[in-house]
Amino acid sequence: MHTLIRLLKPHEIVAGCLLCLILTAVSLEAPAQENNGNQKHLAITQAVMCEEIKEYEPHNQAAVFSIAAGKVYCFTSFNPVPRDMFVYHSWYRRDRLITTRRLSLKTPEWSVFSKIQLRQADKGPWRVEVKDHNGGVIKIIKFSITD
Repeated sequence: MHTLIRLLKPHEIVAGCLLCLILTAVSLEAPAQENNGNQKHLAITQAVMCEEIKEYEPHNQAAVFSIAAGKVYCFTSFNPVPRDMFVYHSWYRRDRLITTRRLSLKTPEWSVFSKIQLRQADKGPWRVEVKDHNGGVIKIIKFSITD
């Protein structure tokens, strides 16, 4: 019985290694793409400014508020909430950050709100940036405070 052993040429070795790398990359990539398709992402369903919250609902929604109202609320709802996490309401007056509120979200859906007390110096343009747990802006709500 004769055994035939053939030595591979360098270009054949390189081609074989490349084929193995490509097949490995494809097999590793496919499950990752499947999992990403099944993951739920945080989605905002409502984002409004209002004068008050009654029974966990926004009331007197508006884009312009009188200083006489005394306070203004930012109300946000999320569905789905894929896992318990935090979101942030960052309040800006004339493009200057005034305050940021960290708010907890629970699965499967959740609503949160934050508020500010109004002072005479608060007249003018405002915005609230609703941010996800990584600081990414989900929604911007613009409003004004007048006499």
